[in-house]
Amino acid sequence: MLKTRISLVALAMIAATQAQANDQADSKGFIEDSHANVLLRNAFINRDKKHGVNDQSQWGQGVIANFSSGFTQGTVGVGVDAFGLYAVRLDGGKGRNGGGGIDFFKRENTTDARGRSDAADQLARGGAAVKFRISNTVLKYGDQMPALPVLQYDDTRLLPESYTGTLLTSKEIQGLELNAGRFTREVQKSAEGHDSGRLKAINVIGGSYKFTDNFTASLYTADNEDVMKKHYLGLNYVYPIAADQSLTLDFNGYKSKLDNKFIRTWDLPEGDRDNTIWSLAATYAFGPHSVTIAHQRSTGDTGYNYGGYQRNGGIGDGGSTIYLANSYWSDFNAEDERSWQIGYGLDFGAFGVPGLTYKIAYVAGDNINTHGFGEGKEREIFNQLRYVVQDGPAKDLSVKLRGSWLRTNNAVQQNGYNDDGNEVRVFVEYPISIF
Repeated sequence: MLKTRISLVALAMIAATQAQANDQADSKGFIEDSHANVLLRNAFINRDKKHGVNDQSQWGQGVIANFSSGFTQGTVGVGVDAFGLYAVRLDGGKGRNGGGGIDFFKRENTTDARGRSDAADQLARGGAAVKFRISNTVLKYGDQMPALPVLQYDDTRLLPESYTGTLLTSKEIQGLELNAGRFTREVQKSAEGHDSGRLKAINVIGGSYKFTDNFTASLYTADNEDVMKKHYLGLNYVYPIAADQSLTLDFNGYKSKLDNKFIRTWDLPEGDRDNTIWSLAATYAFGPHSVTIAHQRSTGDTGYNYGGYQRNGGIGDGGSTIYLANSYWSDFNAEDERSWQIGYGLDFGAFGVPGLTYKIAYVAGDNINTHGFGEGKEREIFNQLRYVVQDGPAKDLSVKLRGSWLRTNNAVQQNGYNDDGNEVRVFVEYPISIF
């Protein structure tokens, strides 16, 4: 009965919705609709770790080139997407390139007397995918960077992650986007080759629907074979109050469960290993100002698991698969953790400096289950200043300065979930449109 009701609701929604214009019918051709661009990214991250943990620091220059062809004309359009990535290490040698948190450059096998290894001097890789389009439905196979709530590639470091597989994206109904895909390879941010992450396979399906101009809902699920099953629900509503005022409510939630095979492979405690985590954020925007209040809560037998690489015991679903409000340096996603955020944003364009924005947030988490060490607590202050050049020869060049101060109590440190530290990030990006 429930499935019947859902089907009737879906049919009613589709019947009441206008079809999109036919993108394939409007195709100008393989060459005519082609685009190519290059992003120059200079990135620096430094993590000042406390309590005897080695500091982490890497600095590099990256080049991210993308080409996207148009589709050939006709009922079935054919096209090609391709990317090329190259990076040079500017700093980040022995003693400061360990751990997976920064991951600009893979570590070499050579070590000194203290067990420290050099980061690679450079890395390069590329990828391509063939795509087919009928009407407003695109089927793509090959190397790509999926951006879905249950499979989101990480582009927050020097070079991005990428995946190899098949993705179907359909936008036949106005306001409705459907996605289904299967990926069998993952490339680590800091590595070359086409399967450095050792991904077995991940299947994803879901979609989003824009019910009104102000309300959008998303529902996705993923089956990461022999690792985890994950489901996602997202709701976003914007309530316009006045010409320069609005209230945005944003809900994001995940329900996930580790597979028994994964638990046995990595010698995790036997039994159910599931997690439910959600966040609700309310943002009041008025003029150049915005104020955000958010609550996030994690429950279950484990914390929220995402990202990492399967060759290291990670999940393999992308380093940015965490559409949650309280995710900064810490993700505030430990077992049974509850966290609150208060944030403020300012657009300096209203004060004569267009392109300059600032954000600050304070997040405090408690109730962390540390399994015998007491109640775990953590807190973070996040700051970010960003400037985008508005005109002139350097138009669109951006500079982003980000700082986080993370503090934890003894219970969290003894449990090994997190530790104190200060983080600084500096990103300078310059996009170049070739054609």
